[in-house]
Amino acid sequence: MLELPDFETTPETVKAAVTRAIAEADAALELLGKLEPDKVTFENTVKTLDDILYRAGLTANRVNLAKETNETEGVRNAATEMIKVFEDWAVGLDYREDVYRAVQAFADSKPELAGEDKKLLEETLRDYRRAGLHLPKEERAEIERMRKRIAALSTDFDSNITRAERALEFTREELEGVPESFLSQKGIEIEPGRFKVMANVTHHFVTVMENARQETTRRQLEEARSSLARENLPLLKEILILRGQVARKLGYASWADYKIEPRMAKNASAARDFLEKLNAQLDCKFKDELAQFRAIKAEETGDPNTTIHLWDWRYYNNQFKKREFTVDTEALRVFFPYEKVLSGMFDVYQRIFGLSISPIDAPYKWTESLELYVVSDAESGEPLGTLYLDMYPRAGKFNHFAQFGIIEGKQLPNGQYQRPCVALICNFPKPEAGKPSLLTHREVETVFHEFGHALHSILTRARYARFSGTSVPRDFVEVPSQILENWVWDKRVLDGFAADYRDPSNKISAEIIAKLKEAKLATAGTFYRRQLAMGLLDLALHTEINADNAGTFLERSNQIQRDVFLPVPEGTCFIAYFGHLTGYDAGYYGYAWADAIAADMATEFENSEKGFLDAQLGRRLRDEIYAPGSSREVDVSIERFLNRPRSIDPFLKSLGIGDRSEVES
Repeated sequence: MLELPDFETTPETVKAAVTRAIAEADAALELLGKLEPDKVTFENTVKTLDDILYRAGLTANRVNLAKETNETEGVRNAATEMIKVFEDWAVGLDYREDVYRAVQAFADSKPELAGEDKKLLEETLRDYRRAGLHLPKEERAEIERMRKRIAALSTDFDSNITRAERALEFTREELEGVPESFLSQKGIEIEPGRFKVMANVTHHFVTVMENARQETTRRQLEEARSSLARENLPLLKEILILRGQVARKLGYASWADYKIEPRMAKNASAARDFLEKLNAQLDCKFKDELAQFRAIKAEETGDPNTTIHLWDWRYYNNQFKKREFTVDTEALRVFFPYEKVLSGMFDVYQRIFGLSISPIDAPYKWTESLELYVVSDAESGEPLGTLYLDMYPRAGKFNHFAQFGIIEGKQLPNGQYQRPCVALICNFPKPEAGKPSLLTHREVETVFHEFGHALHSILTRARYARFSGTSVPRDFVEVPSQILENWVWDKRVLDGFAADYRDPSNKISAEIIAKLKEAKLATAGTFYRRQLAMGLLDLALHTEINADNAGTFLERSNQIQRDVFLPVPEGTCFIAYFGHLTGYDAGYYGYAWADAIAADMATEFENSEKGFLDAQLGRRLRDEIYAPGSSREVDVSIERFLNRPRSIDPFLKSLGIGDRSEVES
């Protein structure tokens, strides 16, 4: 069953849709809660609960997408408020004693279940335990109140990030080194010789930080971006206090322990241990890389005692690659026009996964450049799902790169299978008149990555919404997307679409690709120490901060950033703009954790004669990793794909460090 969502387009319809969804769900829950203990079955308790939550969630998904993408501020504001209403209601679901009694009555009957059915019951009961249903009523009520407050604060935190804007003006001299291709984009030059750079637009920020020769320019832009959404600081402080209190009331040492329990790592100690061991192993490599950057800066400035600051690393990382490996990331843009990258990526995924990806007209567009595709199975013609692409930045839009689920895959009560619908929300450079949107190689990697999330959702075969697509443990969710980043480092893959848009016969040479790989390895320490700093501060905030020391949370974050990576500029508050602290709370370690798994899985393709175009391996990846979702333990899925236990060795090799005895996941 394939269908498109019917989007709400006005503040009034947004409010009405959420109100109606909650009312309909409450009516269904009322019936469930009235079941007599001797009348409960799997179908009328656990399965019905999954159905009810699914239907309500469809409305919340649409409204959440509107909150992040709608071009009308009034719709975005209404969506923000109604998401708060929905999340408040959703927290309250965990504390409906009538529904809990019905589910528990079924569990007490000692049913003989297997597979997804058994897993659904076990995880539903686990949710009730983790909500505190075993506690006295007064304690449960207090936990419920605090969780609702956390949900509301988190929505405001996210909305403040989306709304945050900061424009900086620079002269051409101050932007020396920044490519003309960027400066000539529409809206950048505001008057002859003066240019506007948006600190909140990622490709603006990265392009200038990687190329601007003037240190004062880079510093101003870094300080501006690191000061965005400052109003989030008191919100984050309250969130951290409340999270810690909730965790302790539920019997956990910290919020990190509470959040990580259902994940692969199982507890905060294991996650932190993984990061700290990796951090220690990267220490020498990271310092060597900084020394290389510092030598270039000393040469440029004439100061032998110069220091690499946070606003320097992207620029000198780029200069180092240019000097040592003749890799000019900006010069390579001509090989990656967005439209060619997209069609080339589609060709690759169609080939290796056995898919057909076709454009169709979108009956409703929330922005003019929106595109819609249907993904089908190439052999059977079965429609598998639909995909919206919203790929360019604009005011009021989500400002990073992510997949948003709209309709999850699920077997419906009538026996039909509801195929998924998702949206990729990205912020790549806009095309200009007579000139395509040109991506860096890193941005091409991002396209392949984000589409991996879409495939994970669309290719699902899980029967229940709870296990569908990307509804997997948070420290595994990046694996199906991160493995696909490997494709953009393979010449056979790149030759299918990477060509100079001015002369399509001009392909990227094998030597350039080899240099790109060398440069990646040579700067891996810098990349991962930054990742580890984010992961470690995320864990620290969610293990250490409480009501007594909450005033130190910004100082603690800055300390970890300084100790593990580079000091933040004085007076800034980068964590106020760190959106992962709400959606990925105590989970940022999962990026490195998932990288280790993805690197291992990628060796299957690396060792194949057909390489990354091996359709047999692609089908195995589709069937064993993407299709199951969380309908079975992800460790089982990993081993079934690998046909062996997983190993961390390929990941360490990709970083040029250590051995498996020192870092384990």
